[in-house]
Amino acid sequence: MSTLSLFDDGNHRNILLEDLDQGLAVQANQHLVIHGNVGMLLDPGGHKVYNRVLSSTLSLLKNGELKFLVLSHQDPDVVAAANGWLMTTDAHAYCPAIWLRFVPHFGLDRLVENRLHGVGDEGMTLDMGGAKMLLLPAHFLHSPGNLQVYDPTAKILYSGDLGASLGQPYREVPSFEGHLKYMEGFHKRYIASNKAMRLWANMVRKLDIECIAPQHGAMLRGKDMVRKFVDWCEGLSCGLDLFESLSIPQR
Repeated sequence: MSTLSLFDDGNHRNILLEDLDQGLAVQANQHLVIHGNVGMLLDPGGHKVYNRVLSSTLSLLKNGELKFLVLSHQDPDVVAAANGWLMTTDAHAYCPAIWLRFVPHFGLDRLVENRLHGVGDEGMTLDMGGAKMLLLPAHFLHSPGNLQVYDPTAKILYSGDLGASLGQPYREVPSFEGHLKYMEGFHKRYIASNKAMRLWANMVRKLDIECIAPQHGAMLRGKDMVRKFVDWCEGLSCGLDLFESLSIPQR
């Protein structure tokens, strides 16, 4: 598993954990934020990557403590290995409250159920020993109750499935226009509607964002790139916008 430093001021670090060798499984990024000796892991992934992500996380933390797991939504590429993380660390996991009783179906042991916490529709703030991390509501992008994480220290928005790209040969988007072919189909099919996009765009324009780091594919770095992406989202017809009717299959 390879790692890439996205931000490091000596006390606050943001690290991409990337594993491209997943066979049939969709490529997924795991992100580790370390402030002092406190760690937060975002969307830790499924069983296929669990051992590698755990090893990398503990190595990067050194003598620090993994205190938080943030689960942006209910998909298996986010939460399937949650039981392993809660059984092998003392971390507390935070997921959208509407999925709180669904995550245990992935095999959550009763011994750790008290460390799985629901986040309400309004989001919340977590304190990493002085660094505030914002859990933002990003409803229907693509999941109801979906969460994104904004790190004001690094000015990084961890956007979950929003911004996802598939098949691109780079980690960081070199040209927004050239990148659309890797991103557009996913968003038209997986994001619920343009209304959800517009509500999100209005919210994130109030944040100082230098980088958008999605759960799948390449990052969008720089204020101009971020602006282009937010504008594109705001104007995109997607999901239910593209459906006119439903039909019964032929018998």
